[in-house]
Amino acid sequence: MEKTAYRVLAYISLSLGVAGIALPLLPTTPFVLLAAWCASRSSPAFAAWLHEHQTFGPVIRNWRDKRAVPLQAKWLAGAMLLFSWVVLWWSGLPAAALVLTGVFFMGLVAFLFTRPTA
Repeated sequence: MEKTAYRVLAYISLSLGVAGIALPLLPTTPFVLLAAWCASRSSPAFAAWLHEHQTFGPVIRNWRDKRAVPLQAKWLAGAMLLFSWVVLWWSGLPAAALVLTGVFFMGLVAFLFTRPTA
């Protein structure tokens, strides 16, 4: 049952990652990395396919081997987090929620930009 759940999550994550190639507001890299992680726990064949894939393989290998994130992915993630926070602010979210969300988003950006660049 657990393997099936990981496999389903891997396929959903990869699907979202593929959609992120065409949709500018949907990030590709985190979904591909999540798909690789789930596939490694559920399907060795799918995990191997992802690691050897022409498009997704380099991102996965850079993260696995060097914990590195592509510079474009860092900037896109930062821009999307900022855009998301502005939408939350514009929608009238309470100040406490804006502060908590802002602190969380800044932590994510700090984490991303302190990783090596692929």
